[in-house]
Amino acid sequence: MKLLIELPSWIGDCVMLTPAFENLISHYSNPKITTIGTKASVEILKNHPNVVKNYVLAKKYIPLIKQVSTFEEFDVFISFRSSFRSTFLKLLVSAKNKQQFNKNKYKNRHVVEKYNDFVNDILEENMIPGSLLIYQGAKSNINTTDLVVGINPGAAYGEAKRWNSEKFAQLATTLSANYKIMIFGGSNEVDIALKIEKILLKNGINNFENLAGMTSIQELIKLISQLKLFVTGDSGPMHIAASFHVPTVAIFGPTKDCETSQWMNSNSIIVKKELSCQPCMKRSCPLGHNNCMNLIEVNDVLNAVNSLD
Repeated sequence: MKLLIELPSWIGDCVMLTPAFENLISHYSNPKITTIGTKASVEILKNHPNVVKNYVLAKKYIPLIKQVSTFEEFDVFISFRSSFRSTFLKLLVSAKNKQQFNKNKYKNRHVVEKYNDFVNDILEENMIPGSLLIYQGAKSNINTTDLVVGINPGAAYGEAKRWNSEKFAQLATTLSANYKIMIFGGSNEVDIALKIEKILLKNGINNFENLAGMTSIQELIKLISQLKLFVTGDSGPMHIAASFHVPTVAIFGPTKDCETSQWMNSNSIIVKKELSCQPCMKRSCPLGHNNCMNLIEVNDVLNAVNSLD
């Protein structure tokens, strides 16, 4: 059985897909899977033993048509995206059975459950979503006896999801008394990490490493898997941490924690305010104050960290 699976675009969504992915494998009795998607999403599943090939899809339509024309024929094509581009892709793919996720059909559920409900519907099954699962491929040089706390100040979705950099630096300064600090971030979040680094140096803190913009997805997975503690906003790395049950403090603002909180991580705690304007689900605060994040103080996060001990 040969499956072609289009993955979600975001890292976090791709991680949250993994329980449904495992149920697909169970239903089809160990199929050979080709994954397609963004560069980041295919990296999340590239080391899975059932994934035999993966392709980063061309962004423009003409190159996409040419790329898909080189694909073999599949028994089943399943897209976990509901965009027009994915609908177009479904027309191009050669497969006996084609299925596409419809985000309007699956609402008010955790993203893990949305993807799993979709799989159950197309397979006429009633499978329960299990734990998040990522297979690792890279090695890291973290000494596993070190007490390392990771902080992740960025969030790819938008600035409204980001907690204040100065507060992250204050938090890291306090935690540095007991932990080595590791700063994470994507290539577009280097400036945020540098701001935190400068404050740490000003505070005389040297037991930290700024890795923003310097890690591959595989390296990021390995490093996060070995952390003793992770402090992050609602982000892809937050879900990577959940897959390894890393003790995590997740700071939520404009997004729905009932849909994107860490899945099945008993060592996780959410810090958020209960404001009438949240969750607005906007990339930038429509009211201009971003109070859902700005009203969260360093002590709020420190108290959450201490509750995980």
